[in-house]
Amino acid sequence: MMAKQVVVGMSGGVDSSVAAYLLKEQGYEVQCIFMKNWEDEDDEFYCSSEEDYNDALQVCDLLNLPLHSVNFSKEYRENVFKYFLAEYKSGRTPNPDVLCNKEIKFKFFMDYALKLGAEVIATGHYARINNSTDGFQLLKGIDKNKDQSYFLYLLGQKVLSKTLFPIGEMTKSEVRKIADEINLPNSGKKDSTGICFIGERDFKAFLQQYLPAKPGNIITTDGKSVGQHDGLMYYTLGQRKGIGVGGGHGTTEEPWYVVKKDLDKNNLMIGQGHNHPDLYSKNIKAGQLHWITSAPSIPFDCTAKIRYRQKDQACIINNIENGIANINFIEKQFAPTPGQSVVFFNSEQCLGGGIIETI
Repeated sequence: MMAKQVVVGMSGGVDSSVAAYLLKEQGYEVQCIFMKNWEDEDDEFYCSSEEDYNDALQVCDLLNLPLHSVNFSKEYRENVFKYFLAEYKSGRTPNPDVLCNKEIKFKFFMDYALKLGAEVIATGHYARINNSTDGFQLLKGIDKNKDQSYFLYLLGQKVLSKTLFPIGEMTKSEVRKIADEINLPNSGKKDSTGICFIGERDFKAFLQQYLPAKPGNIITTDGKSVGQHDGLMYYTLGQRKGIGVGGGHGTTEEPWYVVKKDLDKNNLMIGQGHNHPDLYSKNIKAGQLHWITSAPSIPFDCTAKIRYRQKDQACIINNIENGIANINFIEKQFAPTPGQSVVFFNSEQCLGGGIIETI
């Protein structure tokens, strides 16, 4: 029998590199693709992309694997970046990594890989796939600190049926140990953080290149004007740092937090103290719902996360009307943020999710 053909998405990082190595060891016929998803004249970002490509090239040379390079920057701008800008312009806080996975890594990349003759694709995500009687399930990665199922909730049955997550059963320390043992040149490389097309650059300066800033007033929940904001798009609910209002402005020394963005009046509303009641909510609404296997019967008890690093929170999906889910959490949640994803789980299984609309 011929070896099964697999194409691995190579980022230049240690996770995708070890994924490619494991698949080769398992007898797959492995090819690798490096995706360039952003074009920019910024020298710093250009150098970072070139460095990642060179790391991927060195790994493939060591493993004796072919490496293709493909430029998806046009597709990225059309399918991810335009949405990113539109969301910020409307006062919301998007999560472009979720959309990037759906539109780029598991759509354009998959289509490209299949044209190369791949039967399946693979990435270095910390997640798992289980083929059950209900269909292909998306499961959390074994490493609870690295689990990335939150970012993959938009994947569907067709994609999951043709995808492998070789390191999903491993911890990060195990992955790095393998990288050291086989002398991968990037074994000690730091994990990438932040939004991919911004990199290490200043977020505010980057956004100013694309959206005009509109300064306005900073208003406390008591109605006092305490300063000027640079533009509502630069702030997110629950934000503490960078507001420019110190603890001395209030009745205590506690820090101030963003509690609301009033788009009509262009006011940034702030409240003092982490326990300020306006920061918390038990009930949220979410739209653009996606279920990985099938939609649950309502009402439905499950757990959910409203941000990546959060622990699973018990909740009930009370009803779904006109595509909008009404979600009631058992405990109050800190700063649910419109534009962000709420992702539903049943223990280890990621069920799907949606975009937070209102709170």
